[in-house]
Amino acid sequence: MKALLVIDVQNGIVNFGNFNKELSRIENIIKDFKKSNLPVIFMRHFDDDENSSLYRDSEGSELHSSLKEYADYVIEKQTPSSFFQTDLSNILEKYEVDHLFITGFQTEFCCMFTAITAFDRGYKVTFIEDATGTVNTEETYEMKGLDIRDFVGTVLHWSNVIEVFDYDEYIEHYKYENAPIK
Repeated sequence: MKALLVIDVQNGIVNFGNFNKELSRIENIIKDFKKSNLPVIFMRHFDDDENSSLYRDSEGSELHSSLKEYADYVIEKQTPSSFFQTDLSNILEKYEVDHLFITGFQTEFCCMFTAITAFDRGYKVTFIEDATGTVNTEETYEMKGLDIRDFVGTVLHWSNVIEVFDYDEYIEHYKYENAPIK
């Protein structure tokens, strides 16, 4: 069975930039999964540092209002991996999931770490590159011209073990005009 992971779509991240395209793509993918009665699992990152935008009890740590109603499950985490010290594995076992689709935020951290960890645990992984976003920029990494999403997608694609698509390729490969995900 397939499942969708929606990683860290939280106010403390989404409100840092204009992520309308990413949110729209994520919402469309969620609707595909819902139409096919496939699980949609949200990951919620939190920090214990009161100065963090993702502090546990802050507005920033809450799921973004545009998507939170879609969550079948919300799992809290404190590391980039959605698997480390969480109930994610148990939920995936319950649904007999063998194929994970990755969307969400902090492309180069939480999305990438989760994709790699999922593969290491034996899941087929589809990383939808342009349905991820990050608040970091080329300035963050002092690498002029760096396109973080493209870089992460390229690295994962080169691994030859993680399927990397952009949204249009996802539609072409997994969905045929209003048909459920195959």
